[in-house]
Amino acid sequence: KNEKSLPITMDMPGVQKENVSVKLENSLLEIEGFIDSTPYQDLKPTYTEYNIGHYSRRFNVSNAIDTNNIEAVLAEGVLTLTLPKAAEAQPRQIQVN
Repeated sequence: KNEKSLPITMDMPGVQKENVSVKLENSLLEIEGFIDSTPYQDLKPTYTEYNIGHYSRRFNVSNAIDTNNIEAVLAEGVLTLTLPKAAEAQPRQIQVN
C-alpha cells in the first residue's frame, strides 16, 4: 500500500527510451511506445513470442492525482509511472478536540 502515490508498471519489451511518449491532456494520460523494426526487416523468423509493433494505453486521471509531478522511468523494457497523490487526497490524522 502506498499512501503518497499510485505506481503503474507496463512491460514494453524492445522499446527504446526515445520511442516512448507519455502525455497528459484534459485529465487523459496517454502512453505510447514504438518498436524500431529496422533491425528486423531482413529476418524471416521461424517462431516469435510477440508481434513487433507498438504499445498504447490511455487512462483517465482523477483530481486526486498531482498531475504536475507525474514521473516516468523506462528501464530494461519496463515503464514505471509514479502518479503522486494530491495533498488533499493523502491520508491525514484529524485532531480530536
